[in-house]
Amino acid sequence: MSQRDVRSWTILVSTFARVVSNGVVLELFEDMLSEGIKPNQFTLSSVLKCCSSLSELRLGKGVHGWILRNGVDFDVVLENSLLDFYVKRGDFGSAKLLFELMEERNSVTWNIMIGAHLSVGDVYEAVDLFRRFSFKDVASWNIIINGVMRNGFEKIALELLYEMVKSGTLLNKVTFSIALVLGSLLMDLELGKQIHGRVLTLGIEVDGFIRNSLIDMYCKCGKTEIALKVFEKMIMGYGRKENSIEEIVSWSSIISGLVLNGQFEDAFKTFTSMIRKEIEVDRFTVTSIISACANSGVLELGQQVHAFIKKTGHKVDAHLGSSLIDMYAKCGNLDDAEMIFKQANDMNIVLWTSMISSCALHGQGREAVRLFEFLASEGIKPNEVTFIGVLTACSHAGLVEEGCRYFRLMKEVFGIKPGVEHFTCMVDLYGRAGQLNETKKFILENGIYHISAVWRSFLSSCRLHRDVGMAEWVSEKLLRLEPLDAGPYILLSNIFATKQRWEVAADMRSMMQSRGVKMNPGQSWIQIRNQVHTFVMGDRSHPQKDEIYAYLDKLIGRLREIGYSSDAKLVMQDVEEEQGEMLLGFHSEKLATAYSIINTTSQTPIRIMKNLRVCNDCHNFMKYTSQLLDREIIVRDIRRFHHFKHGSCSCRDYW
Repeated sequence: MSQRDVRSWTILVSTFARVVSNGVVLELFEDMLSEGIKPNQFTLSSVLKCCSSLSELRLGKGVHGWILRNGVDFDVVLENSLLDFYVKRGDFGSAKLLFELMEERNSVTWNIMIGAHLSVGDVYEAVDLFRRFSFKDVASWNIIINGVMRNGFEKIALELLYEMVKSGTLLNKVTFSIALVLGSLLMDLELGKQIHGRVLTLGIEVDGFIRNSLIDMYCKCGKTEIALKVFEKMIMGYGRKENSIEEIVSWSSIISGLVLNGQFEDAFKTFTSMIRKEIEVDRFTVTSIISACANSGVLELGQQVHAFIKKTGHKVDAHLGSSLIDMYAKCGNLDDAEMIFKQANDMNIVLWTSMISSCALHGQGREAVRLFEFLASEGIKPNEVTFIGVLTACSHAGLVEEGCRYFRLMKEVFGIKPGVEHFTCMVDLYGRAGQLNETKKFILENGIYHISAVWRSFLSSCRLHRDVGMAEWVSEKLLRLEPLDAGPYILLSNIFATKQRWEVAADMRSMMQSRGVKMNPGQSWIQIRNQVHTFVMGDRSHPQKDEIYAYLDKLIGRLREIGYSSDAKLVMQDVEEEQGEMLLGFHSEKLATAYSIINTTSQTPIRIMKNLRVCNDCHNFMKYTSQLLDREIIVRDIRRFHHFKHGSCSCRDYW
C-alpha cells in the first residue's frame, strides 16, 4: 500500500490485537512511529491491551509516557485502556492515581477499579467504591456480587443481590448463574428455588450455564432428586447441544453431586450411561467417579475406571494421581497405590500426602514416618493435611514419641496452627497407648474441651482400656456437647456391659431411646463380579441365606477346634453365654465373610467394608479364619484397614 495513513495502520494493529498476536502488534507500532505516523486513541488502546497480555509493565509505561510527551488527547476509552493495563500488571498505585485524575468516568471505568479491589481481596473497599458509582448497570452488579462471593463474603453478596432486585435492574443469564452459585455456597434451598422460579418464568432454563448451576445448587442443598429432574430434561433433548461444553459439564455436575451426597450406586449408573452415549468424559468426572469407588470400596470398578483413563489418554496430574492413590488405598490395595505414587512425574506435596495417609489407613506407621522424613529431606514443605496423615499413622502404630515430636514440629517449625483433626489425632495417640491421664491433661492444657470429636476419641480409648470411671467422666462432657449423638450412649453402654453391669448398661440404652436418639445399624458389604452385596446383623434377606448360615455355623465349629472362642462379654445384653455366642455369630462382617468364601476361589482375597468399628470377637474370627483356610481377608472399618493373613492381623492387635 503506497498511502498508509493513521486509519489504515489502526485497522491493521487492531486486527492483530483481536487475534492476540501481541508481538506483531508491538512491531507494527514501532514501524508506524518510524514512518512518522502519529497513532490515535484507538491505535494506542490496542497497543496497551497487548502490553497487558505480554506482562510488559515497562513497555506499557513507555507508551503512557509517549502519549504524555506527544500531547495526545485523552478520551475515556484510552484512559480506560491505561487503567486496565495498570490493574492487570498489579500497579495499583498508578491505577488509583489515574482513576482519581480522570475527568470523565463511565461504567467500564468503575467496573475496572471495582474488579481491581476484588482481585486482591479488598472487598470492603470494592463495595464502598460500588456504592459511590451512580450509573450501575447489570454488568456492574454482576461484577460486585460475583467478586464478593468469590472472596468468601457470601452474606454480603446475598445482601447485594437483594439490593439489585430492589433497584429494578433487570437480571440477565449471568446474574442467575451467579445467584445459583451463591445459593449453592450458602446451601440456601429457598433462595435456589426462588431463582429457579424466575428462570422458569423467563423461559431461560434451556441455557446450559443456568442448567448446570441449577444441578449444582440442588446437589449442594442435598436435593439430588430435583437435580436429576433438571438433568433428565437435558437428556431428553430439552436445550441439549450434543457433546458441547455445557452438556459435558451437566454430566460431570450430576455425577459429582451424586457422589457428594453418598449416592454412589446412582453415580456409577450415570457414569456407565455417559460412556454408552459416547459423551466426552472430562478430568473432573473421572476424579468424581474415582472418589465414589474409594468411598464405597469397590475395587473392580475402580480398576476399570483406571483402565479407562489409560485408554482415553487422560493425563494423570497430581490431582488425578492422588485420587487414584486414595482409591486403591481405600479399596484395600496398598501395593497398587504405591505403584501409582512411584510412577508419578510431578512429585508434589499432594501426592506425598496421599501416600502418607494411605499408609496410615493401613496401619503402616513406620512406612508413613519414613515417607514423611524423606519428603522433608527433599525440601518439600508439608501442609496441615500431611501432618494429619503422619499423626494418624503414629496413632495407629502406637508411635507416641514420634507423634508428639511431629505435633511440636508442625507448630514450632512450620507455623501450622493445630486444627480439630490434629488435636483429635493427639488424643487418639495418647488414648490408644493407654495414657488416659495424659490424654485428659492434653485436652485441658490445650483448651479443646469444646470439641466433641476430641471427647469421642477419648471415650473410645476408655472403652478400649475398660476404664469405667474415666469413661463416665468423659461421657458426661461429651453428652453436654452432643446430646443427640448415639455414639456416647453406645460406647458407655458397651463399657458397662463388658464389666457385666447390665442394669447400668440397660439404663444408658433406655436414656438413649427416651431422648429420641437413633443409631446407625452395623453394615458390611462386599463386591463380587461387579455386584455389591450388603449385610446387617442377623440378615435373612439374601437369596443365599440358608447356604450362608449353614456354612457359617460349620466354619465356627471348625474354628473352635483350633482355639477360637466367642467372647460373650461383647454382647451388650444380659443373656446366657450360649445365646451370646449365637448373637455374635450373626455379625454382618461374619455373614459377608461366609458369603465371599462360598462364592470366590481360595486364591481371591476377601475384601469387606464395614461402616462401624470391627469388634474384638469378629477380629479374632477373621484371624482364625485366615489361618484355617489360608485365605487373605482385608477388612476396612470406619477407622482403618485390617489385613488378616496366616492367623495374624496387620494391626498387630493394636487398634
